[in-house]
Amino acid sequence: MRKLNIGLTEEQRAGVCELLNRDLADANLLLIKTKKYHWDVTGPEFRSLHQIWEEQYEILNQTIDSTAERVRALGNYPIGTAEGFLRYGSIKEQTEGVPTSYEMVSNLVDDHEQIIRNLREHIDQCADDFHDQGTADFLTGLMEGHEEMAWMLRSFIEGKAVEPDNQPPAGVKFPVGAAN
Repeated sequence: MRKLNIGLTEEQRAGVCELLNRDLADANLLLIKTKKYHWDVTGPEFRSLHQIWEEQYEILNQTIDSTAERVRALGNYPIGTAEGFLRYGSIKEQTEGVPTSYEMVSNLVDDHEQIIRNLREHIDQCADDFHDQGTADFLTGLMEGHEEMAWMLRSFIEGKAVEPDNQPPAGVKFPVGAAN
């Protein structure tokens, strides 16, 4: 194989590819969970959630492909097995039962926020430790995409001001002076 000469050492590229593979694992686990929720959602929110999750898993598919191609462009191979995704990812599977639609949305917000935190660290590592501003920029774009998807989902559950027992969902705080 021809040696890469792109201004990064083999060690730098290996470090960057390890980070990218962690991000690839998380994106694949999030894709699986998003599709599962897309299939399982029921209730009055079915149509809107079914549609938003379809849009989001299509975005995740593109993210996954772009990330895998970035790994290849740096001379390495992307993780491509479920075992690898579980080993390298920070996202946890939903293995028991079917959550409510509200819990599904909340779980996905948590996962997107975990990925955003990881990406922030990986951006800094790529730029500072590995001197790969190109990958740092690439990861910044991915982070912005996850921020938008998280915002869309967060807006859905934040809009649910009152539960059946007339109490706000756990963690929701009304502004001072707002009527519950």
